[in-house]
Amino acid sequence: MRVIHALWLRNLKAFIRNKPALIFNLLFPFFFIFVFGEIFRNDFIENPMSYMLAGIIAATVFDSSFRVSSSTIDDMTSGFMKEVLVSPISRLNIAAGQFVSSATVATVQGVIIFGVGFFIGFRITSPVTVVLALIAMVFIGLVLAGFGLLIATMTKNTQTFQAVSIAITMPMTFMSGAYIPLSMLPGALRWVGYFNPLTYVVSLFRTITLEKLDAPVADLVAEDLAFEIGRVTMGPVQALIVLVVVGTVFIGLSTLVFSKVDFSRMNRSKDDYLEL
Repeated sequence: MRVIHALWLRNLKAFIRNKPALIFNLLFPFFFIFVFGEIFRNDFIENPMSYMLAGIIAATVFDSSFRVSSSTIDDMTSGFMKEVLVSPISRLNIAAGQFVSSATVATVQGVIIFGVGFFIGFRITSPVTVVLALIAMVFIGLVLAGFGLLIATMTKNTQTFQAVSIAITMPMTFMSGAYIPLSMLPGALRWVGYFNPLTYVVSLFRTITLEKLDAPVADLVAEDLAFEIGRVTMGPVQALIVLVVVGTVFIGLSTLVFSKVDFSRMNRSKDDYLEL
């Protein structure tokens, strides 16, 4: 636990000290409100602002938990990870520390946007919803942190990770319903969205924050909070099951790959040396 806490505190401090990135990451999501806000104004959505903000928060938590994993690459190439491994510390504890720190940073950013949202039209009527939303953000951060660590461990290079992260996160975000309702996508892209884990992150988080966990399935489908895939309806319960399975796979694979990486052969890239 001391190792996990130390890595968690280290990454959290690094996040807080990087103020330009922090400010940009908090301002950028609100840009989408003005760009895509009108899309969600229709007869099926009762509170478009809450609906839009819920999707933005879910997408932000995903993006943050994924990108924080890039610190793993810095630790690898700088030699910090080698120094840590010299001590009698299990790699499982190191991976756990990265998961927890990524989820924490992502949750902090989600909570800040969540709080600011109340000043621009976000509405919640029950304190229980706030607690469930917070739990959901932590859960989402942990599930997707495994995905980020898996990509970071496999790429082993900051430049490669940045290119791969953009290629992965942008399509996943825009085909999840976070910014554009899934029902508005062409048929082929809609089916791609059904196999996108982020789709179920967005739908589950929206269902919680819009306080519609007990709403009829027909209403959830009309608001893109549930999906009919053939004869199967993917509601909140099914979305939670999907995320648990996906999270287990990502965390398991990332831990396995991380435990087999040979850090002794990892050094700074040539580009890094040219910058020095």
